[in-house]
Amino acid sequence: MRFLVRRLLALGGVLIASSMIVFGGLYLAPGSPEQFLVQGRTVSPEVLAAIRSQYSLDDPLPVRYWNWLSGLFTGDMGRSLLTQQDVGTLIASRIPTTLSLAAFAAVLIIVAGIGLGILAGTRGGVAERIVIFASNLGIAVPTFFAALVLMWVFSVGLGWFPVFGAGDGVVDRVWHLTLPASALSLPSIAVVARITRTAIVEESESEHVLIAVARGLPKRITVWRHTVRNSLLPVTTAVGMQIAGLIAGAFVVEYAFTLDGIGALLVNSVQRKDFAVVQAIALIMVVAFGIVNLVVDLLYAVIDPRVSLKKGQ
Repeated sequence: MRFLVRRLLALGGVLIASSMIVFGGLYLAPGSPEQFLVQGRTVSPEVLAAIRSQYSLDDPLPVRYWNWLSGLFTGDMGRSLLTQQDVGTLIASRIPTTLSLAAFAAVLIIVAGIGLGILAGTRGGVAERIVIFASNLGIAVPTFFAALVLMWVFSVGLGWFPVFGAGDGVVDRVWHLTLPASALSLPSIAVVARITRTAIVEESESEHVLIAVARGLPKRITVWRHTVRNSLLPVTTAVGMQIAGLIAGAFVVEYAFTLDGIGALLVNSVQRKDFAVVQAIALIMVVAFGIVNLVVDLLYAVIDPRVSLKKGQ
């Protein structure tokens, strides 16, 4: 419990510091909300003053930050400068697509990444060389290029999957998101497979595994109870970091497959200097990253209770 409280307090501190950076960083960027609203037209000083008053732009930056932060706690993320829609409503309509895409990609990372790593680490030989070659290829291929190749082969060539839209219903959504999730998860699968394979090879040469082999324990027990299980700590960290970066990296895939997720919304909002939307999405990404890291730390403590004892001291 003490370990959990410490991690929650640390997460709270990170979120507060991140919110300051997100809020203040946008105001340091070239351009301003009133310049976007007037669209280069010549307006009178009275109109400009009215715009600044409407969006509280004359208030000191700390006051604007406090108003924005307190609004978040009440569910008020402000209004979009571009569409005048409520930012919370705008983002809520896009989140299901991004979460579905990220969740699908996370499943692929866990199943394919760890599975291939275990296969390479425990079998060796041809299987190991194939996994190493495929993981090198997966790390080297950019996500956008992988998306184009998958579309060309499986959509244009074979006609198995659609190239746009997120689908309706569970089955239709899985069908529509198979190629985007594959493209998004491909580099992460390669990284996790390499780390899993390396961890298993190193663990198989450790003293307690060699003793287990010398005692004549069945290979199945030696592999799964003594090798794979003890290799999970570095693998858990790698998986957590890769999953945490999925939402931030989803915008490339959403653009390639014309998905209406928050990644595509973020790109459009940055291009049009829609401050309120950019601030809200950036903070959501930071929160998601922090929560995933917290879950990884808790899994660490579950896999190896000595971790929580050391950090709880």
